[in-house]
Amino acid sequence: MNEPSDSSAGRLTASQWRQIVDSATDTGIISTDPEGRVTSWNEGAVRLFGWSEAEMVGQSLERIFPEDGREGRLAKEMADAISQGRGGGEEGWRQRKDGSLMWATGELTPIRADDARVVGFIKIARDRTRRRQAEEALLAERQILTILNRAGSALAVESDLDKLVQIVTDAGVELTGAQFGAFFYNVLNDAGESYMLYTLSGAPLEAFSAFPMPRNTAVFAPTFTGEGIVRSDDITKDPRYGKNVPRRGMPEGHLPVRSYLAVPVVSRSGEVIGGLFFGHEKTGIFSDRSERVLTGLAAEAAVAIENARLFQANQREISERKKAEEALLELNATLEQQVQERTEKLREQEEALRQSQKMEAVGQLTGGVAHDFNNLLQIIVGNLEILQRNLPLESVRLIRAVTTAMTGAKRAASLTQRLLAFARRQPLDPKPLNVNVLASGMSEMLQRSLGETIAVETVLAAGLWQVEADPNELEAAILNLAVNARDAMPGGGRLTLETSNAHIDHAYAASHVEVSPGQYVSISLSDTGEGMTAQTVARAFEPFFTTKPVGRGTGLGLSQVYGFVKQSGGHVSIYSEIGQGTTVRIYLPRFAGATTMGEKRDDQQMPEGSAEETILVLEDDDDVRAYSVETLRDLGYRVLEARDGAAAIRILERERRIDLLFTDVVLPGGMTGAQVAAHATALRPALKVLYTTGYARNAIIHQGRLDRGVELIVKPFSSADLAARVRDLLDANQGG
Repeated sequence: MNEPSDSSAGRLTASQWRQIVDSATDTGIISTDPEGRVTSWNEGAVRLFGWSEAEMVGQSLERIFPEDGREGRLAKEMADAISQGRGGGEEGWRQRKDGSLMWATGELTPIRADDARVVGFIKIARDRTRRRQAEEALLAERQILTILNRAGSALAVESDLDKLVQIVTDAGVELTGAQFGAFFYNVLNDAGESYMLYTLSGAPLEAFSAFPMPRNTAVFAPTFTGEGIVRSDDITKDPRYGKNVPRRGMPEGHLPVRSYLAVPVVSRSGEVIGGLFFGHEKTGIFSDRSERVLTGLAAEAAVAIENARLFQANQREISERKKAEEALLELNATLEQQVQERTEKLREQEEALRQSQKMEAVGQLTGGVAHDFNNLLQIIVGNLEILQRNLPLESVRLIRAVTTAMTGAKRAASLTQRLLAFARRQPLDPKPLNVNVLASGMSEMLQRSLGETIAVETVLAAGLWQVEADPNELEAAILNLAVNARDAMPGGGRLTLETSNAHIDHAYAASHVEVSPGQYVSISLSDTGEGMTAQTVARAFEPFFTTKPVGRGTGLGLSQVYGFVKQSGGHVSIYSEIGQGTTVRIYLPRFAGATTMGEKRDDQQMPEGSAEETILVLEDDDDVRAYSVETLRDLGYRVLEARDGAAAIRILERERRIDLLFTDVVLPGGMTGAQVAAHATALRPALKVLYTTGYARNAIIHQGRLDRGVELIVKPFSSADLAARVRDLLDANQGG
């Protein structure tokens, strides 16, 4: 640096000049040669950038610029300084010795000799990081206020409850930086276990639809009891996380959630209306500010929801009052006609009610009898098996008698299962399924069932997608439709069973209630029968509706098909023309996972156990328990037994090793098999559980489906079935 000469009176000496430069501790004053190499580096530059003067003298000034965008930066500033008198000056990022970045300004000016030659440059640098942070914080607060004001304005005028809740959830995602958010009303399902999802934001519905709704767990409960905000930088490390069986955390394939924030929405009366939930796959996303803004948003949401509820209630009251007035006017005008129509409608309703009550009574009777009846069948089948295994080969007559009895017992068991299915007491057990394989296997059965006058044709699509459905119920649905088709072709005809891949678009879904757009597998049955009128098609799925003569149908066939398909997340439609035939098409959602094909065991082989493997048998029926214990001991297992839940728990607490609990679902003493299993797995997390029942009720099924992860063997079962299921469970995940 060219420093002032001390030869003239009144001029600063070099030492004085250096003192002045170094006294500017908050400002970096740097000099360079014409090539941009540092010639002096004051104390202010040391404080700002971290390098000492010794480290920087002789180094290119480019060193203070970040590596990204460094090339040519200094050259441009020097060119601008020479041509324009100054270069740089704009605010931007500068690099410190430790690698950190600083937001700063830096103006470059030329040093000229008496002959106007440029002999160097002066760089004046100032730290503007705090100011920038303050500006960013102010901008963030403005953005928050903008979002809150926008949401508040929308909430103030919105009376549609669905739109209102969506506005709140969307605003919460925007305010917090969450990946996705959701709102749940504080209403549990019929089982008192799962909160029903009301709205989503930041993620498609498909991301959650494959999984059960959140349960009333230690993580979710505080929000719905109004205890306050729950925030976690990493919910997977929260002591309340993963305490509930069977998953102990989020199910596999669920959107990853690490950062977690939940805020209760509380009314002015103190009622917890619902909860706002937000998540992010990264940790440490949510802050104190997130809590503050969501608290305000939740308060506005509570007021808006209450107002919307009042508005809707008023609208309903006005609408009902208007309808009542219109109905009164119409009634006065056509009283006699109304009386006749009402009388006929009441008669039809009474008939439908009688039919419904009859079916409900059959269902209750079936369910109530099934448990005891299947226990009896279990005793019969089990002891017949023992006889079959132990009768001498020369006792041909006795062997034939036992075989005949076994056939009758199995027919009785099949009848019980059909009665349960008819009464809709059978839980769905969906599995990944290849529909083409199922349809091919049914072709011969359909031909036998429909008779020689009806030709059965199967048209199976190549490259058919997989579905997830209960194979037994799907077979029953196809058979039901085939029987209906047969009845529509009294003189014979053709039935075509066809499969294909299908896509339901948004336009179709918009015009059909409860239909979601997406990819489906189509299963259609087409007949060449009498066909149906448009009026009949419109009512075909109604319970108890039938066009068959009295005594030839219940009117429940198509209703059962409709219920199964809807329960499986699908859609069913009918196309028919008089004299041209009918096509019933079932749509089941495409399953993206792999089809699991279990290895089939040789029925003649009984997989055995060892005395080191211990099984606890919990069964209230003495004869059934004796058969199960004897069978398992014959297989080589160490077997313990209990008649009720209390006795089983005492054994579980006392015994050192128990590998598997084999329990009936329905037990005496106030505890179900599921409750005993939950207590047992809490004591022994590695314990395997196998249920058995003749009638499951609601202990291990919900919404008509077998609970995920539940293993069940239905009474009556054979010793081979029991041996295989026990062995499969004990061998599962071994060494993994």
